[in-house]
Amino acid sequence: MVVIIMGVSGAGKTTVGRTLAAELGWRFIDADDLHPRSNVMKMAAGAPLTDEDRAPWLRKLRDEVARALAQGEDVVMAFSGLKQAYRTLLEELDPAHVRWVFLHAPHEVLARRMSQRQGHFMPASLLESQMAAMELPSRALSVDVTPPPADIVKHIRDELGV
Repeated sequence: MVVIIMGVSGAGKTTVGRTLAAELGWRFIDADDLHPRSNVMKMAAGAPLTDEDRAPWLRKLRDEVARALAQGEDVVMAFSGLKQAYRTLLEELDPAHVRWVFLHAPHEVLARRMSQRQGHFMPASLLESQMAAMELPSRALSVDVTPPPADIVKHIRDELGV
């Protein structure tokens, strides 16, 4: 199974994803780590990515998910998944074994979290563009991330039965 933790920056995808993967003994993939350097530099400069910028990155993510599914490997991936078209690229590989978890919180919570992060390339100034681009998922477990991460992970495990 591939569980994809999605949401805008500051939602806690990496924190929740790493914790969930560790509890389950599954491999964790942070989609941010697979961005080409040009994308990282563009975002670090405060410019939002275009669909054209994202295309090679999305192909890498699709390859990772395809490999995991082909090998029967259980994986948790943190991935923004802002648009349905991006999610479809991954989900269509095996809809029965790709599960989505949508992390969300009020704008002020996300902005505060982003401003408190250290060492991340995504500036808080890009939160607005991410929220504007986000197409709400229809096939995802929707999870409010204002509770502590341990409670969020327990809720996800209970709902997904993992």
